[in-house]
Amino acid sequence: GRMPFTERDTERLTAQIQASEGLRLAAYRCTAGRLTVGFGHNCDASPVPGVSRVGDRITREQADDLFSKDLSAIVWEVRKALPWVTTLDSPRQAVLYDMAFNMGTRGLLGFRNTLRFIEAGDYKRAARNMLQSKWADDVGRRADRLADQMATGEWR
Repeated sequence: GRMPFTERDTERLTAQIQASEGLRLAAYRCTAGRLTVGFGHNCDASPVPGVSRVGDRITREQADDLFSKDLSAIVWEVRKALPWVTTLDSPRQAVLYDMAFNMGTRGLLGFRNTLRFIEAGDYKRAARNMLQSKWADDVGRRADRLADQMATGEWR
């Protein structure tokens, strides 16, 4: 059945993603060359009024607002694409939302074998698979933490 993802879980997920993304109130180009601001908000995909070039600034309140909208959208997209995620415990659901926040839902869906292992409940193999990816090389410690969270079902 469905596992509830509580308000507390959303707070933990928020803290986890925000710590990984970091907060930048001045717009910058991410490693993929996209104009980015706040907690990893992609301005090219989703424009922010007043932010059109590197160095343009937003407030902390704007960053928080953008983040909560971005996170809600990602959770909705992941649940739509992979309806079975709601049967996972909260820490494991959070891993998939965190990954999708980082690389987009389409990026997450590219992890076909990993997702198959997760759906089958083989969390150790899923975790190993997560680490054998270009994404893991790119994000380093974030991938280690998320793989550990997937393997154990415990918040990291």
